[in-house]
Amino acid sequence: MASKSLYVGNLPYDVTEQDLRTLFEEWDPVAETRLIASRGFGFVEVPVEKAADAITAMNGKEYKGRALVVNEARPRSERPSFRDRDGGGGWRPGGSGPPRSGRPGGGGGGGGQRKGRRDRGDRGPRW
Repeated sequence: MASKSLYVGNLPYDVTEQDLRTLFEEWDPVAETRLIASRGFGFVEVPVEKAADAITAMNGKEYKGRALVVNEARPRSERPSFRDRDGGGGWRPGGSGPPRSGRPGGGGGGGGQRKGRRDRGDRGPRW
């Protein structure tokens, strides 16, 4: 028997896979349940013929004080790896560039607290 995967969102964080299976037992046989409890959602596989009825009946239904979100699960899309993402930022090891000229010892990259700069002299407070 063919089954369809349904997304079930806005679940309480204390829900178990058995709770999820029990919620959808009316559309038996539930082929599989997958729970991502730490994120508050999961997936339920129900027979294709019963999927639309399950969505209609369960979407918006209150469960443990929360309105469930139930719809047809979308296939997982290809996601770029962490390093391939656009948007700048990112992690840069070490300092912030080549040594600067004019500093004793050639200078360094940067980062950390500068030594010997505690006294602001006659310039007053910084702000």
